[in-house]
Amino acid sequence: MTTSPSALDHFRLDGARALVTGASRGIGRATALALADAGCDLALSARQVDALRDTVHMVEERGRKAVAIPADLTRPGAPGTVVDQSAAFLSGLDIVVHNAGTLPTADDGSPVVTPLQASEQAHWDHVIALNLNATAALCRAAHRYLADSERASLILMSSVAGLVGTPMMEAYAASKAAQISLARSLAVGWARQGIRVNALCPGWTRTDMTEFAATTGPLSDWLMAHVPLGRWAEPEEVAHAALFLAGPGSAFVTGHALVLDGGLAVADGGLAGIPKPPSPFAA
Repeated sequence: MTTSPSALDHFRLDGARALVTGASRGIGRATALALADAGCDLALSARQVDALRDTVHMVEERGRKAVAIPADLTRPGAPGTVVDQSAAFLSGLDIVVHNAGTLPTADDGSPVVTPLQASEQAHWDHVIALNLNATAALCRAAHRYLADSERASLILMSSVAGLVGTPMMEAYAASKAAQISLARSLAVGWARQGIRVNALCPGWTRTDMTEFAATTGPLSDWLMAHVPLGRWAEPEEVAHAALFLAGPGSAFVTGHALVLDGGLAVADGGLAGIPKPPSPFAA
């Protein structure tokens, strides 16, 4: 008697080969560990070498293979090199989760949150170079490997900022909207080759990149007042959504922007009747 697969089997990825960028911390690390728990072997890329190796060690502790491929994806040729080295280590690619991204940053690495009219072109160029140009280059390089896979899934880590008005973060929001558009276009263009392409759009998530906001009481309170669930997301919650998009449980899902934002993007901010404190950005 043949036993039908259980529903949970559709969230397994045993033997799948995955590349995760931005895997040294936060959402990228959580996604790598979730994929490892589901049975993936992994190639992991980020700029921070020591932290990236820590993620590799965590994956190996779960009994899966992993390799660190340090890279700055804004450098010419770097996305293609990362993809090729990943495919060489894993003997192909089935899943690509492109998570690497950035806000405008000052020389000391701190985020620059300022209105467009007060911002510098260099900050805009830095964000677009990583969040959009490197994304396109990585997708271009990954295509031939994904086309050879029978379980191909490409996930672009966008943001709810690409779906709603996000003042003070215009470069970031524009680049994330562009990722959603790219995911939809590739989903249609690559569908007949069996490649699913989706975007994942987290809201305010507790990571190193958002620490400046999460640890500033008035700012955090104001941001959470716009989230109907009233709290920050944890990286693991985003990783679980990525796991869904990567696996057979979402086999008929492509060209989608999966929003994981606690209700932030609901029309009217999902805030009818919910009082909000004054904006800390008000003059």
